Amino acid sequence: MEILRYVAFSTDPAGGNPAGVVLDASGASERDLLAVAAEVGFSETAFVVPVGEGVLDVRYFSPLAEVPFCGHATIATAVAYAERHGVGELVFRTKAGDVRVSTTRAEDGSVVATLVSVEPTTEELGADVLGELLGALRWSRDDLDPALPPRVAYAGARHPVIASATRERLAELAYDMPALAGLMARFEWTTVDLVWRESATVFHARNPFPPGGVVEDPATGAAAAAFGGYLRELQLVDVPCEVTVHQGYDMGRPGTIRVGIPADPGAGVSVTGTAVPYAG
Repeated sequence: MEILRYVAFSTDPAGGNPAGVVLDASGASERDLLAVAAEVGFSETAFVVPVGEGVLDVRYFSPLAEVPFCGHATIATAVAYAERHGVGELVFRTKAGDVRVSTTRAEDGSVVATLVSVEPTTEELGADVLGELLGALRWSRDDLDPALPPRVAYAGARHPVIASATRERLAELAYDMPALAGLMARFEWTTVDLVWRESATVFHARNPFPPGGVVEDPATGAAAAAFGGYLRELQLVDVPCEVTVHQGYDMGRPGTIRVGIPADPGAGVSVTGTAVPYAG
């Protein structure tokens, strides 16, 4: 397998979120895929099996396990595919469902990719589970922004959304990794989406990711899509709209995610970003 390495949601190879990309993993076993993902060592590696014109079977693996969907690896894969085969429309057949992906060329010649998520959903986060989650994060209820209530959001993968009342609280990430890993395994959460609202349509996020074997994911497209669904369902933004999520700044890998939220409550949320070859 030819293993490519890209950075998603940044034009700087030292920013954004690194992802492994294998554009043809035909014939590889699940054991092979997990071994390659562990060797690559990024939070996610995407493995593609072409099945028809513009239709790709895609699986995503962290160094420790398979996940149903990964946004930043989708953006990286779409850009890598476009650089080999040209821009256009694709369908990624993932374990979470079919994800429409489009690529275009910007004026500077770079490739921009947009994915449209599966239908988002949002569910309550019980008081007991919230207490356990806050304990693992080493947060208190006083740290929370009451205008953005805790929920579990889904747009291909499940992410608790926990909003900080201050940027300073978001900047301090020192959680109990074993405790959070155990809690996330029980509820099949992929990352925890910690957010802070800067303005009506600008947010900052951090995503603890112990199920992937890393402390933090630098830029999380799946969580951004789920967060867009959360904002729409709880009527926290005027739709249709686009919001911007800044992520990775506190870990030295800044990235920018554009999230398009249509008015239709059943419509998928779009996530747009760039990707460039990784330098490291």
